Amino acid sequence: MTEFNPSNIIVTGGAGFIGSNFAHWVADNKPGVHVTVLDALTYAGNRENLDGIPEGRMTFVHGDICDADLVDRLFSEADACVHFAAESHNDNSIADPAPFVRTNVEGTFTLLEAARRHGTRFHHISTDEVYGDLALDDPARFTKAASDLLVRAWHRTYGVAATISNCSNNYGPRQHVEKFIPRQITNVLSGIRPKLYGDGLNVRDWIHTEDHSSAVWAILERGRIGETYLIGADGERNNIDVLRAILEEMGQGPDDFDWVRDRPGHDRRYAIDSTKLRRELGWRPARTDFAEGLRDTIAWYRDNPGWWQGAKEATEAKYAAQGQ
Repeated sequence: MTEFNPSNIIVTGGAGFIGSNFAHWVADNKPGVHVTVLDALTYAGNRENLDGIPEGRMTFVHGDICDADLVDRLFSEADACVHFAAESHNDNSIADPAPFVRTNVEGTFTLLEAARRHGTRFHHISTDEVYGDLALDDPARFTKAASDLLVRAWHRTYGVAATISNCSNNYGPRQHVEKFIPRQITNVLSGIRPKLYGDGLNVRDWIHTEDHSSAVWAILERGRIGETYLIGADGERNNIDVLRAILEEMGQGPDDFDWVRDRPGHDRRYAIDSTKLRRELGWRPARTDFAEGLRDTIAWYRDNPGWWQGAKEATEAKYAAQGQ
């Protein structure tokens, strides 16, 4: 297998949670690679997420992935694009799907067209949610190497050198406080009782964002063009167990939370089978101790209140209005 060694990569959505952690990972582990971050800085993007990346290793561009002229100029100067930019919060998609269609469909189309014109290697970051959900007692995991149809079509029809990865739930530093783990952590830090949806038995397959980043690089570097790889770290846990692990780590009692009505469209279980990724590319997760990863994540939010406090009040007000 021929190894691909990019020197200048575009990271769309690189000021968001997973994208910024990937940018940091590249800066820490790939000294010969320059990162150009393209981000629209919506509510989930934060320029501060990129603080600490050495000058000269990264260029930040404030812009929209639907801006064809801007995208074309950036692609003309890069040899690869890792596409993280997306609207990702399920509750928001139910309330207003329009931004999701624009960013996730029109934006991806714009990037693919630029990749086609310039012969740019393209890796698309997707989610396990495209496969739907599983029953709690289902022994199966998501195993089919299905792909996001637009990316696959541009590869098959136009020969775009593309790969796709579908990943399970990430956790770690720099995640917006609307998400499950940082919401619970920042509730405790703010003196607010955490809240748990439904019966608390919904299962997510957790992976530390550092492991996600290393897997994405393995696919970019060694993945077979046109293939889809599933990224997971065998981290299935239900929500009540995760919440109680957070409470224990933060010195709270196991029942120091309030039950609230379930989220609309709350999928029951996700589970990723990453056998293909491990077998073909030799990738293995390194951050498999969930308790340790959770402890590090809690410490990050405790040490960086200025990063999350501004968004906390507005987020909790929105959830309160929804009864959540």
